[in-house]
Amino acid sequence: MNPNTFALIGAAGFVAPRHMKAIHDTGNRLVAALDPSDSVGIIDSYFPEADFFTEFERFDRHIDKLRRQGRPVDYISICSPNYLHDAHTRFALRSQAHAICEKPLVLNPWNIDGLQEMEQETGKKVFNILQLRLHPAIIQLKEHIQQADDRIHDVEITYITSRGNWYHRSWKGQVEKSGGIATNIGVHFFDMLAWVFGDCINSTVHINQHERAAGYLEMKNARVRWFLSVNAQDLPPAQQDTRQRTYRSITVNDRAVEFSDGFTDLHTLSYQAILAGQGYGLDAARTAVEMVYRIRNEKPAGLQSDYHPFCNRIESKQSK
Repeated sequence: MNPNTFALIGAAGFVAPRHMKAIHDTGNRLVAALDPSDSVGIIDSYFPEADFFTEFERFDRHIDKLRRQGRPVDYISICSPNYLHDAHTRFALRSQAHAICEKPLVLNPWNIDGLQEMEQETGKKVFNILQLRLHPAIIQLKEHIQQADDRIHDVEITYITSRGNWYHRSWKGQVEKSGGIATNIGVHFFDMLAWVFGDCINSTVHINQHERAAGYLEMKNARVRWFLSVNAQDLPPAQQDTRQRTYRSITVNDRAVEFSDGFTDLHTLSYQAILAGQGYGLDAARTAVEMVYRIRNEKPAGLQSDYHPFCNRIESKQSK
């Protein structure tokens, strides 16, 4: 069987090497890549023969030329900034290629409706990388929850991934481009929550600031308190003392879910599933997109009701 051919948009981004590795490890070929930045030497580790472009217009012409020569790319992988995902996914479909897009798939729920129309028009598919659904610990958690019938579980999620000043100068620090903290660093957690605990019934946002957000979710089978931050000062003292930059915690009924390991090959597993016809499509992506859109546009209620305990630390710092 001949290998599938891929093009990649966003080759200089943080997550792009995982896609290159996944394409390589599944025995396929990257034939073209695009990024405004030319700091893409990582391509040489996987596909040094791939054509590279810094201008979309020339990349577009190249992809179209391959199609007209009877050598269309089979898939276009999208690792561009969040606000461009919709446009680049549309480009993939118009180019008669399937799209594999990083999360969030889009920033607004109605964008998914448009992509569904384009799927029907082109006969091509859109796949979203939802790799936490493939993590062994999360799969085990889902199986455990399913065995617990209709019990309502108490869940607490804390994710702090410290970022320097560059973050706020980049597109990631601009809400209109990234979707804000809950979207940019939290969308995969919200997808995981819906996948494990069922539909979101109600949402309350307690804090929604430039560097952090927190709230409460009522799911079909869970009550969830969540806290997300890119500010190192929000790290617990133990992490600050040892100069760790990241803190990740999920507890279910006060028991920790250990999932620090097992992330290495999740993109490769995602690609294997997509190539086998089992990838996650538009319907799977919709729930988390709707959740983070609602969080982004909801007026914060302040510290009332059932809020995450880390909110107290933020409140005390700001009152000093």
